[in-house]
Amino acid sequence: MGGVRRTPQRDAVLETLGRCREFVSAQELHALLAGCGSAVGLTTVYRALRALDRAGLVDVVRDETGERLYLRRPTDEHQHYLICRRCGRSQPVDARDVEAWADRLGETTGFAELEHTLELSGVCRPCRRPTGATPNGAADAGR
Repeated sequence: MGGVRRTPQRDAVLETLGRCREFVSAQELHALLAGCGSAVGLTTVYRALRALDRAGLVDVVRDETGERLYLRRPTDEHQHYLICRRCGRSQPVDARDVEAWADRLGETTGFAELEHTLELSGVCRPCRRPTGATPNGAADAGR
């Protein structure tokens, strides 16, 4: 865990977070840990997530209420995600243009160590399907 002091609690948080396929809140992560028999407290989960965020090991987005949601970072560089406002499904997006723009902005303004946040949300294809419709558009019969 580059850049962060290892503790059994942080290891448990990172390991459990690594099994999550979608972004989760600190409370959801705490419930997952408790369900696996881990005795990591909620305050410790919050502290661990802050440390993992500072170390660049997790990606963080905010939901529609402003709550921070976490996902273990799959690469060394941060990613941007498109989040479904209905079901919470996330999809990484190619944001090279955003990164290039941020780099140019730093160069032209003289600012260094620029950080940025990009929030992208929408409604995914499955959530847009009308109730009772199948993926090919035909209505479900007898279900």
